[in-house]
Amino acid sequence: MTNSLTPKAALKEALPTIFGYIGISAAFGIIGQSSGLSVYIILLISIIVYAGAAQFVVVTMLLTHSPILSIILSVFLVNSRLILMSATLAPYFKKESLIKNILIGTFLTDESFALGMNKLNYTDSHLNFRWFHTVNIVAYVTWIIGTLLGATLSSLITNPEKLGFNFAITAMFIGLLYLQIISDRSIKINVQLIVILFTLVVVYLGLIFIPANLVILLSTILACYLGTVIKNAFN
Repeated sequence: MTNSLTPKAALKEALPTIFGYIGISAAFGIIGQSSGLSVYIILLISIIVYAGAAQFVVVTMLLTHSPILSIILSVFLVNSRLILMSATLAPYFKKESLIKNILIGTFLTDESFALGMNKLNYTDSHLNFRWFHTVNIVAYVTWIIGTLLGATLSSLITNPEKLGFNFAITAMFIGLLYLQIISDRSIKINVQLIVILFTLVVVYLGLIFIPANLVILLSTILACYLGTVIKNAFN
């Protein structure tokens, strides 16, 4: 990464995330096709819903003829963590217009958020609309292309898990987390490791007692709170 916040820099820095997007979106296209949905419907879901894991929920609930309200609420719960992410990013775009803030929030993903947080370490804690929106659009376009490839080539790729597609996003986040740890010199490494370990424990224990979607939201809130407390204590 560099300290440049130009669209060109965004394209270059978003490139490593493309493989993760393609892997998961292709898997969605394959599953959608195997579920009996047409290529057009599958593609339309990615274009309009654009909700990552929530799209798998949509397909499952459509097949079981679930009420539309239930589908909407389920998608909201799965993606509710993005509310926290948007709130975290908001202070960096206070000088941007309302429309630009809406665009950033609309196309925000876990990966673009992580990339943005890592970028702060190289730009003296600054972000701008041109850089972040370019990262978001790269993700959006890649997701649509991956969906189309998966849906149209589903007969050739009958088992995407064997190709490691299901681990693509996880591997990408491990890489982003590593870069965040080694590049953020404002927080001591031992503080970061404590928060990471705490998050893993909360997720592990939470999955035993509450639904996975709520675990993500709960662990995010608790980890943010602990990180803030520890950071202030060490400072």
